[in-house]
Amino acid sequence: MLVMLNNILAIYRKELQGYFASPLAYAIAGVFWLITGYFFIAILLGPDGLIQQVAYRDQMGMTDPPIDLPYEFLQVYLRLIGTLSLFVLPMLSMGLYAEERKRGTLELLATSPLTNWVVATGKLLGVLTFYFTMILPLMGLEALALSASNPPLAPQVFLLAHLGLILFAAGVLSLGMFISSLTDSTILSAVFTFALILFLWVIDLIGSSVGGILGEGLKHLSLISSYTNFIRGIVDSSSIILLASYIIVGIFLTAQSIDALRFQRS
Repeated sequence: MLVMLNNILAIYRKELQGYFASPLAYAIAGVFWLITGYFFIAILLGPDGLIQQVAYRDQMGMTDPPIDLPYEFLQVYLRLIGTLSLFVLPMLSMGLYAEERKRGTLELLATSPLTNWVVATGKLLGVLTFYFTMILPLMGLEALALSASNPPLAPQVFLLAHLGLILFAAGVLSLGMFISSLTDSTILSAVFTFALILFLWVIDLIGSSVGGILGEGLKHLSLISSYTNFIRGIVDSSSIILLASYIIVGIFLTAQSIDALRFQRS
């Protein structure tokens, strides 16, 4: 067990160092921070922002329905970050295995003493940590803005919402890692991952149009429904199970994909 954890840690460090040495990763993070920073100000302080809307309601004496400004801000902002992440996460996961295949090191990895589960888990943790470093400054900004609210937002709502974002990102990255293991083209990997995630993002709409038992089943696969429950502060076991399932399925399929490559080379 200790050997396995050490192997995961070694892969994790190698992967994480690769992201922090990559100009593309910095460019992705820079654009992400620029867009999320702009919307942070626009949603909160813009002419049509939430603070202006609440001030207008106060001037007009409108009190019904009441607005919980910190809660509304958190929901709107994290929904925006979730949507932007649909574009960012495929770009982060596209090179996880595709680059190894392009450089010709995937065969070495497939035939190494390390199990494919260990390699996939280490790679996933590495890219997830890099995504978390992209989210961390935004969490600081949100906490700073929300600390000025009265009444304050419950800390558990803030933490649960961001836990949902991390689980959502882990699920998307895990599925993207599997797609990356199928091709040596990073562009194809990103495109197919985006298409898959977009399908899982809107699958509840498809389920509503289909109806019946099949439609209800499709709705339960929806990423957006599970993510929305988290950012609303709802602790829902089915949402936790669904996002955890996407993570496990992605790692499992990736390991099977590399196993198939090992079998072809033997």
